[in-house]
Amino acid sequence: MSLHTESITPGVRLHTLPADKFNRCRVSIHFRIPASRAAATDHALLPLVLERGYAACPDMTALSRKLAKLYGADLTVTTSMQGACRALSVSVSGIKDEFALEGERLSAEYAALAFGVAFEPYFENGEFSAEAVRIEKATLARQLESEINDKRLYCVRQAQRRFFGDSPAGVARDGYLEDLPAVTPASLTAAYQNILETASIDVMALGLDVAAVRARLAAALEGLRRAPAPLPGFVAMPAVPAEHFEEKLDLVQAKLCMLFTMGGAADPDRLDVYRMAMCVFGGLPTSRLFVNVREKQSLCYYCASRLTAASACMMVDSGVEPANAQKAEAAILAELKNLLEGPIAPEELENARLALRSGMDSVGDSLASLENWYFGEIMRGGRVSSPQEAAARLEDIGADQVREVLKQFTLSVSYLVTQKEETHG
Repeated sequence: MSLHTESITPGVRLHTLPADKFNRCRVSIHFRIPASRAAATDHALLPLVLERGYAACPDMTALSRKLAKLYGADLTVTTSMQGACRALSVSVSGIKDEFALEGERLSAEYAALAFGVAFEPYFENGEFSAEAVRIEKATLARQLESEINDKRLYCVRQAQRRFFGDSPAGVARDGYLEDLPAVTPASLTAAYQNILETASIDVMALGLDVAAVRARLAAALEGLRRAPAPLPGFVAMPAVPAEHFEEKLDLVQAKLCMLFTMGGAADPDRLDVYRMAMCVFGGLPTSRLFVNVREKQSLCYYCASRLTAASACMMVDSGVEPANAQKAEAAILAELKNLLEGPIAPEELENARLALRSGMDSVGDSLASLENWYFGEIMRGGRVSSPQEAAARLEDIGADQVREVLKQFTLSVSYLVTQKEETHG
C-alpha cells in the first residue's frame, strides 16, 4: 500500500491512499510551519478553539449534531512538534460512501467539514469568538498548571528545557503559562492568518472520493494569499560537558531523565538504523537497559531509551528509588559503553528486527496508524517509504551500524526529580 502524491501549488500537496480494506475513510489537512517561541501559546490554543466549531456550525452543539448526522463521524484538531517544525492538523473520519443508508455522498460531507474547520473558522467581527478564546484559555491554563502532577512528564520537560535552551527545537508544544494572559482574539486570529499564508499544506485522503477532496482544496485556496515559508530540516544541539540538575519534591519514586546529543544533525535516510539502535539499547523488554539495569540490578522500575531524530536527541528516562538514582545513572552509562566496546549478540539484533517488523506490520491495521506513518515520512523529507519497504531494510542492519549510531551520543543533561529530605522536629 503506497502513497500517491501530487503537487497542487507551491507549498501545497495532496496525498492519497486507497485503504480498500477499511469500511471507514479519513481526510486530514496538515499545516506545517517553523516553530516560533513568540507565537507558541497562540499556536497551542488554536486547536482548542478550532475544534469548537466553524462558520457553518458556529457552536459545539451545532457541530455535534453535524457529526452525529454523519453517522458519528470523528473530528480532531491537534498540534505536534518535530524538531524545529510545528504542525497544526485537522482530521475527519467516518464510514465510506458505500455504507451510507440513503446513498449520501459522505466523502463530500467529510471534506466540507474538514476544510470548513481548517479554512472557514467561526469569527465575530473578523476575529475568533472572545467567549471561545476565554473558555479555551482556561482549559489550556489548567493543562499547563497540571504538568507537575505527572512527575515523569515533569522531569522529562524540565530536562528538555535545560537541553534545548532557546533553540527553536525546544519550543513547547503546549505553549507557556506566563504568555497565556497576553493571548487575545486578535492575536489568535493573527497567528491563524499567518499559518494560512506561510504554512506548507499537506492534505491526506485515505479511502475516500479524491475528487471531492480536490474540489474542496481548490475552493479553499482560491483567493488566499500564499507565501510559504522554508521549513527547517533536522537540527541538533552541540556536544557540551554534561550538566546535572536535581529538584526535590513531595514524591516516593524519583524520576531520572538523561538527554544525549549527537552533536550534529541526524541523517533522515538512516531512520531504520536509529530504530534498531534504540531497540537494542533501551527500547524493548530484551534491551540492555531493561535486562541489565532494571531486571538484573533492580535499579529502576522502568528504564527506556528513545530517539527524536529531528533534533538528534536521545532520551533515557527511568523511575528509581531515590537512594539508587546515582547508581542507576552510572549503570545506564555503563550499558552504553558496553555496547560500544563489547560484543552485540545476534539474538539482540534479531529481537530488535522482530519487534520493529511487528510494529511496521501493524501500521496497516488502522487509518490513523497509516496516516501517522506516512505523515512522519513526509515531515522528515526525502523519499517516502511504505512500512513494508522500511521493514525490508532492517535485514541489512548489523552490529557495526548500531555501534556507529550509538557512539555519536554524549550526555548533555541529567535531570533528577527526587524526594525531599525528611525533617525531624
